[in-house]
Amino acid sequence: MSAIIDHFQTLTQIPHCSKEADKLLEFLVDFAKERDYTVEVDDVKNIFISKGLPVLCLQAHYDMVCMGKAPVLETYVEDGWMRAKDSSLGADNGMAIAMMMQLMDEGLDLEFLLTSDEEIGLIGANEVSFNLKSMYMLNLDSEDEAEVYIGCAGGADLVAFKEDSYVEGQGTCYEVAVKGLKGGHSGVDIDKGIPSAIKVLAKYLVGNDVTQLASIYAGERRNSIPANAVAIIRSEKMLEDDGEVTVKVLKEEPKVLKEGNKIITFIDVFRHGVHAMDEELNIPSMSINLAIITADEKGGVKIEVSARAMAAAELEYMTAATAELFEFYGFSVQIEDKYPAWKPDISDFTNLVSQEMKNVFGRTKMMAIHAGLECGVIAERYPAIKFASIGPTIRYPHSTREMVKLDSVERTYQVLENIIKVV
Repeated sequence: MSAIIDHFQTLTQIPHCSKEADKLLEFLVDFAKERDYTVEVDDVKNIFISKGLPVLCLQAHYDMVCMGKAPVLETYVEDGWMRAKDSSLGADNGMAIAMMMQLMDEGLDLEFLLTSDEEIGLIGANEVSFNLKSMYMLNLDSEDEAEVYIGCAGGADLVAFKEDSYVEGQGTCYEVAVKGLKGGHSGVDIDKGIPSAIKVLAKYLVGNDVTQLASIYAGERRNSIPANAVAIIRSEKMLEDDGEVTVKVLKEEPKVLKEGNKIITFIDVFRHGVHAMDEELNIPSMSINLAIITADEKGGVKIEVSARAMAAAELEYMTAATAELFEFYGFSVQIEDKYPAWKPDISDFTNLVSQEMKNVFGRTKMMAIHAGLECGVIAERYPAIKFASIGPTIRYPHSTREMVKLDSVERTYQVLENIIKVV
């Protein structure tokens, strides 16, 4: 197991934020070629590595969500969990890449599909067109040990924009800020009760009758629950700190957005979070993340949200209803990075994976996940391949609290080795 962790430590020292992962791409290509694997790289920087006549393809993405100090990572281990100081760790999906590196060290006849820019819209997966020979594909992007994932949510990002003019403001200028909340993954953590900094800020502004908005910068990533939000406002009422909200007087007299009150009202009424639950799977069936808001004198008001749903009809409903709400408030809307759900499918392959999971962990469970695994996209392109997804236990991905359970990595790798032997 230490070899896998050593490989992962190597990966943490190579910058690979989404859209900025060229150094890791070059490293992985050289790593595979040095071990006599055939390597192909396509136009969107997906990497396809193969040897022999394999029946199994292992799949993962090689970009990471960079939060806090990332991509500068300083890892440490505490109580059996690996973390990074003041940054995301990149165990999602770097630990999968480390496992693949170990298998390449062993020289096994396998296919490896490493996709690019998964974290910003499954960009690589949407363009995969390699000549895969395998009958089975095992995705390594799940985040709970002893569970076999056989389905996932589809999703879509909505980007809304409106022009606004500035008018003279009245009263004292304040910086109102919500900083350093826990954050989390906008899919798997959306039902965990994690507060959104944007919603906390909006509640404070509405509760204190603030109507004059000069600027706002809120949220970090479309697929992260917002941990930070800062607004510059004017108010004739004296404002004070309140719980998670800090208030600072500024010696400025900025102009304010003409329709700033509408923006404040919008983010207060916007229904961030879970919209419906799937009682059978015990996961959200529909959710939406109010992810990023920017508004200043340079470029109007821009709002970005990510919708998820476990079925195509639900996703259509979510995107249409959200677009309608934006349009009611005067925004133009674009739908970006839409990807399909992976309908839960039990097959001989998922049963085999589940049995090997039980052999190692003593338990197993077939699950679907309220997040966008690449299986849904890739399965549409390769309908003859059977899919399943597994992974070690990772908590709070897409946040500075991200951590991976090290003994889970060891045992998940044992499951992986067993699957390779019997498939």
